[in-house]
Amino acid sequence: MGLALLSLRVLVLNAGSSSLKVSLLSARDVVIAQRDFESRQGRIDVAGLKSALSEMTDVGAVGHRVVHGGRRFPASVRIDAGVVRYLRTITDLAPLHLPASLEGIVEVGRLLPRTPAVACFDTACHSRMPAAASTYAIPAAWRRRFGIRRYGFHGFSHAYASRRTAELLDRREAKLRVVTCHLGAGASLAAVMGGRSVDTTMGFTPLEGLVMATRSGTVDPGIALWVQKHARLTGARVMDALDRRSGLLALAGTGDMREVLKAVRSGDEDARLAFDVYAHRLRSLISSMAAAMGGADAIAFTGGVGENSPAVRAAAAAGLQFLGVEIDRSLNRKVAKGADADISRAGSTVKTVVIRSREDVEVAREVRRVLSASR
Repeated sequence: MGLALLSLRVLVLNAGSSSLKVSLLSARDVVIAQRDFESRQGRIDVAGLKSALSEMTDVGAVGHRVVHGGRRFPASVRIDAGVVRYLRTITDLAPLHLPASLEGIVEVGRLLPRTPAVACFDTACHSRMPAAASTYAIPAAWRRRFGIRRYGFHGFSHAYASRRTAELLDRREAKLRVVTCHLGAGASLAAVMGGRSVDTTMGFTPLEGLVMATRSGTVDPGIALWVQKHARLTGARVMDALDRRSGLLALAGTGDMREVLKAVRSGDEDARLAFDVYAHRLRSLISSMAAAMGGADAIAFTGGVGENSPAVRAAAAAGLQFLGVEIDRSLNRKVAKGADADISRAGSTVKTVVIRSREDVEVAREVRRVLSASR
């Protein structure tokens, strides 16, 4: 990689299901400037984005974290009109994310028309999962015609958490088995063995797996078919319900884990059930990820909930002693905001760590890699 690319200041746009984060990173991946905005129903704050970019100067390249690359893009790619056209055709695969990503790509393209831009796909991290983990037991014609497979998501968060866990524990990533837990409004786990994702909880869309803020996570597909028939709902309405009106919101009346825990402390029975369902699914799927690797050396918590909720970390660890997971209650409570920390109890065979999510660092690394390869 040339010195010019190594010295690039990279603008990173991270469009999530509920927020848009805009960061400018130096050549050493230090955040020079950062702005966060709310993102509602696939729309971003265009005026806020313009204001942020007016303050972020000397941008050498742009990296857009895009949640889904579909079957056409198993790896990051430089953005052109064809890339945008294809992403518009697959928005129904990630309706909470892709519209906001596309809006960001278009707006930044208008504001920085001569600056190279790269689409960095969350699905890329999981593109080399073993066939046993990525294949659904569905008719072959569906798999061939529509490219239906388990894609997985939150790839940049899982990749960074695994790499940073190795650094924190002073271990070689190539020898480490880590269950990475990205817990936020959207949530997923990954089994990362030797730096490679070998299994994950999300699948064809970001709906599978854990209970989330407004998403159901894994449910019996027969439920959707039954409700369509008996409630006379269209497929679009069922998908909207599972994506936007399920999860913690459906059980507790709020998708915000902080509000759920506040209600639990006040004795709210619905909130208690919501938390218990969330924790039960979390523990069972952490166990599943560990089984995919023949065990685990570390559990890493990241994302807004994973980093900031001692109660969630404690509830997860409470049912995982059989794996060798034991956390220090005092260390768990005292994790400083934005800090990386080892919260394991002394002598525990599986380490438990808290890692500040830095998807922006992974996206910037991808931008430099893609631009270097295209020269």
